[in-house]
Amino acid sequence: MFPHLLTLGSFSLPSYGALVALAFLVALAMASKFASQRGMKSETVVNLGVYCALAGMAGAKLLMIAMDPLYREHPSEIFSLAVLQSAGIFFGGFIASLLFAFFYMRQQGLPVLATSDIFAPGVALGHGIGRIGCFAAGCCWGRQTTLPWAVTFTSTATTTGVPLNVPLHPTQLYEAMGEAFICLALLAMLRGKHRAGQVIGMYLLLYGLLRFAVEFVRDHDASNPFGGPFVLEQWIALALAAGGVWLFARRGGEWSGPASAPAGTAS
Repeated sequence: MFPHLLTLGSFSLPSYGALVALAFLVALAMASKFASQRGMKSETVVNLGVYCALAGMAGAKLLMIAMDPLYREHPSEIFSLAVLQSAGIFFGGFIASLLFAFFYMRQQGLPVLATSDIFAPGVALGHGIGRIGCFAAGCCWGRQTTLPWAVTFTSTATTTGVPLNVPLHPTQLYEAMGEAFICLALLAMLRGKHRAGQVIGMYLLLYGLLRFAVEFVRDHDASNPFGGPFVLEQWIALALAAGGVWLFARRGGEWSGPASAPAGTAS
């Protein structure tokens, strides 16, 4: 659609990169604000967000390399400029960020679940903004459809491989809108009384279900390691949703509210 936000001579500002940067700043600002409200050290929380972003970029590319047969057949392509510029696969980045965040929060003495809760709304909103970037760049497209809200990519400037002049499901916008509603739900939970871990649990549940549904109309080379109607991304989405149910329904843990300071030990 709009692969470049700005072009001046030989310089161009990619829409995807600009929106991903905006998404990161929005998510970090929201987490910092919620941390201050709950008596956490904003600097430590911001550092956590930055480190998680770096871990996420690495994890997204690693999963992309692991799942694409091109890199098994031509391993030298792993070190190409295309891999450096690619966004990778969201689930790889998300899982890598979760693992890094867990160990970092334990090392810094942050309450794991309560800290994860304050990041959840920003992650949802940031991911939604990032999906708008996907739409602008022409990646992560959907299958062909005759629905009245289908979108048709016509710009030859995009290099993502999206089919041109074909009406497609706007899967990027499906996720963006879904994430916006998820963000609103999480903000309402965070402002109310909840157990530590319930907000991030609700995010995992809702996003897992959203991604599971979107995969049915997304058009991409997806592996199907277990056979049946579901692709790997859907199995991962179901696993995240199941983990979200467990976090939301688990007993124990501190009750939190908008003015509550977290406990001094990790949950």
